[in-house]
Amino acid sequence: MKRKRTKAIPVGGIHIGGSYPIVVQSMTKTHTQNVEATLGQIRRLEQAGCQLVRVAVPDREAAEAIARIKPQIKIPLVADIHFDYRLALLSIKNGADKLRINPGNIQNKGKLKEIIAAAKAQGIPIRIGVNSGSLPSDLYQKYGGVTSKGLVEAASRWVELLQDWGFEEIVISLKSSDLPLTIEANREISSILDYPLHLGITEAGLPHFGAIKSAIGIGTLLAEGIGDTLRVSLTGDPIDEVRVGKAILRSLDIIKEGPEIISCPTCGRCEIDVVEITKEVERRLEGIKKPLKVAVMGCVVNGPGEAKEADVGMAGGKGSGLIFRKGKAIRKVEESRIVEALMEEVKRLC
Repeated sequence: MKRKRTKAIPVGGIHIGGSYPIVVQSMTKTHTQNVEATLGQIRRLEQAGCQLVRVAVPDREAAEAIARIKPQIKIPLVADIHFDYRLALLSIKNGADKLRINPGNIQNKGKLKEIIAAAKAQGIPIRIGVNSGSLPSDLYQKYGGVTSKGLVEAASRWVELLQDWGFEEIVISLKSSDLPLTIEANREISSILDYPLHLGITEAGLPHFGAIKSAIGIGTLLAEGIGDTLRVSLTGDPIDEVRVGKAILRSLDIIKEGPEIISCPTCGRCEIDVVEITKEVERRLEGIKKPLKVAVMGCVVNGPGEAKEADVGMAGGKGSGLIFRKGKAIRKVEESRIVEALMEEVKRLC
């Protein structure tokens, strides 16, 4: 797939858009004012491979906390601002690398212009966020509700205003919990503007359903070459957001990073506990950065052949299992040794 070339926007030590890799980001679930808790979550996100982190800034105390958080983290920090323009100015002063604002809820254009001037002076990019819950009332009436055209017109309106003020370090985000609406809106905005797009399905839900919804929405757009950064919005641990985001990119062969587990769904031929073995293998593969395909199969007869594209794998039999490489069996081990033997092969490749 060929990705659309957009304007490259610098954010801290990374870039969004252009020919730069797609950026996986997340947002902390802690109260930003609780610096230690927020730092702890950001460090876990860094370890999981998060490349950009956003924090909520609901009040002055949260904006002040940025000054203490920023020097202690490795990835760029985004301040999420709503309603109060002073919080945006304070976040910039305290070291935020990027702002996320919804211009529609900062009603005074003079105050909005102050934010833009401060961001421009410090070289801080701004993500313009428009979602289905914040569509301007005139556009809601014009289109008879929330529509993709309404979202696109709202974003275009703000982009034009910022451009008139001489500001072009812009990232655009059009989100909804409605999957087809989000996909169509991003297709439309991508066809008319060259600013980088932030992809996501907002309020996607708990991980088991939200991951599916996000994979369909984000994955569809990425497969069409649309999108420069993404956040999987899940109700739960933000680490899961990063894992799912990276899994989407790996599934589309956009990144080659870390292990991919191929495991069979199991059937009546299974004589070992494939589910528990797969969980243990997944746990022990955490932290490995080298791209590998690791297979966990329940059938000695068909397993190696079905997973022949895997770098290494195992196929279980009654009380034992075969360890194989590229579909060819290399040794037989007892069931209690299967995971250990498989990890020995993984270590040889790493």
